[in-house]
Amino acid sequence: MTHHPLPLALTVGDPAGIGPEIALAAWLSRRQHALPAFYLLGDAALMAARAKRLGMEVPLAEVEPGEAAPRFAEALPIVPLAAKFHDDPRRPDVANVPGILESIDRAVADTFAGDAAAVVTCPIAKKVLYDGGFRFPGHTEYLAELAKARTGVEARPVMMLAGPKLRAVPVTIHIPLAAVPRALTTGDIVETCEIVAAELARRFGIAGPRLAVAGLNPHAGEDGSIGREDEEVVRPAVAALRAAGIDARGPLPADTLFHGRARETYDAAICMYHDQALIPAKTLGFDDAVNVTLGLPFIRTSPDHGTAFDIAGKGVAKPDSLVAALKLAGDMAARSAA
Repeated sequence: MTHHPLPLALTVGDPAGIGPEIALAAWLSRRQHALPAFYLLGDAALMAARAKRLGMEVPLAEVEPGEAAPRFAEALPIVPLAAKFHDDPRRPDVANVPGILESIDRAVADTFAGDAAAVVTCPIAKKVLYDGGFRFPGHTEYLAELAKARTGVEARPVMMLAGPKLRAVPVTIHIPLAAVPRALTTGDIVETCEIVAAELARRFGIAGPRLAVAGLNPHAGEDGSIGREDEEVVRPAVAALRAAGIDARGPLPADTLFHGRARETYDAAICMYHDQALIPAKTLGFDDAVNVTLGLPFIRTSPDHGTAFDIAGKGVAKPDSLVAALKLAGDMAARSAA
């Protein structure tokens, strides 16, 4: 009997967005990109209708997770959900919220059950979920809560944008820029860096990861003359990390942290706020950067873009970031299993 590695569990995301079509396109490119086997948690009827709408010839197979890997070469495996989706590209519908959440719930459950090697998520839209009663700030926080429900341990998820040219991590994420100086703490920087260093070693195979820690203020504060946060919050964090044996440098001026020669000196850039990390990450790898959630008891990757409601169903969405997310999840899973 042929042994197949565990497949990846791919969630459908918001079906009114581009998730269904980039999933179809990713499967069509499976041989070109040597993709690991995956199955889609979704609605076969919706996927068939979307493929027909876009003129994609994609055979579909409704399966259980254990049947996905052997079927993957010849058909896109779909693990059906109890919920059904309203199929209307570009028109998000609160009626789809139960299915969107069921897809995420099932993917996480499958990883804990040993049926899937990792979770890969297609994009969701927060506004639709909020209208449907969703009470979490976003995807990542919901995944952390699902992990806690399974393990009883509070997870601290850390967002990393990982591309061929840069890995960047924001310490603070979806908060107003004006709130960042108050929210930023030495402890948060230390904890974020500890998680990043451990995951780079475990999941990325990097021995002795090098972390470049950006300053908050212009020129990293210029010794306190442009704000005190870099001297009073960031520098003590770097000192604590170095004392703990982690190769961290900083605070470093963010305006000189992302050019080519600088990037050769570190394995990940630790940034103080959302745009400080995501602007360079997306500029350097918009089509092939991957959103990786570190600090969870399972592997989770996602495309680095949103639902793109405006182009859904038009056949112009590129699957590149999803392809990269699938490949990275497969690589991380293989390293973790070694």
